Amino acid sequence: MGLRPNLLTRRVAGVATTTLALLLSTAAIGVAPAAAHADHADEACVEPADTHAHSKIKLGGIAKHEPNELSPQQVREREADLAAVLAARAKRTDLKQGPVANASITIPVVVHVIQRDSTRAGGNIPDSMVNSQISVLNQSFSGATGGTATAFAFQLQKINRVTNPAWYPIVQGSSAERSMKTSLREGGKGTLNIYLGELSDDLLGWATFPTRRLSSMDGVVVLSESLPGGTATNYNQGDTGTHEVGHWLNLYHTFQGGCSGSGDSVSDTPAEASPAFECPTGRDTCTTAGVDPITNFMDYTYDSCMYQFTAGQASRMLTAWNAYRAA
Repeated sequence: MGLRPNLLTRRVAGVATTTLALLLSTAAIGVAPAAAHADHADEACVEPADTHAHSKIKLGGIAKHEPNELSPQQVREREADLAAVLAARAKRTDLKQGPVANASITIPVVVHVIQRDSTRAGGNIPDSMVNSQISVLNQSFSGATGGTATAFAFQLQKINRVTNPAWYPIVQGSSAERSMKTSLREGGKGTLNIYLGELSDDLLGWATFPTRRLSSMDGVVVLSESLPGGTATNYNQGDTGTHEVGHWLNLYHTFQGGCSGSGDSVSDTPAEASPAFECPTGRDTCTTAGVDPITNFMDYTYDSCMYQFTAGQASRMLTAWNAYRAA
């Protein structure tokens, strides 16, 4: 698939030009951009043991570990749990509402800007970058960038600025991350909490999957300089945020499972053996039908290369919303 011609124009309109390059290390490890809560009737069910966060690292970056790769068993457990929650929910008569159809679901968003100090280098990004990120989410999930329109829209409720050197940088899986989220997270299962700052291990972001019970860890963490107008070269048009919110709404990577098995559990994303980097047009790593979905938001390509969700992904996100996050 080719790039949508006006994609770059759409993303940089009204955004400051990038003048600083994000330093990248030289050893590639084959990973790049990435990427938990329901009702009483489900209490007898056992949730998947997987607590992995889906993460995203820079091209050429060195991560201590790859926390976002799920094993086939972990995927089977997650899919079985989703089916069990939907079945239990279908039997209930005390829900405030039935399943949400393909109407617009407006998700309230609380953004926490984590800072070391009051300088830009210390994480103090302007409100304009946060507002631009919300705009990118709305364009991406509405299909305005060229993909399928999903049911989701996003409304910024609050920007919460926190200066705390103990939480900066944000270290994935650390006690400091847990302390930060436990202290700051707001809202219920349907409120998206986004944490912005400098991140550990060359990561661009990570996110939690939805699960039956709300956890204080629920939410999305994104490198602040990956927002529109940031300094993260090739990753500064806001699509790290789009990618991680996709995980928060229950999407796997397009390369989940490689060329075999159920892959990402979405039928209209062609199988892909491994993450795609940069923008390798025509890349085809599996013998099954279709070239690699390099323009999909759930791959690892540059922001300028990705622009779409598929109809199957839109349906999967809505199904998961009804199972885990709907009131």
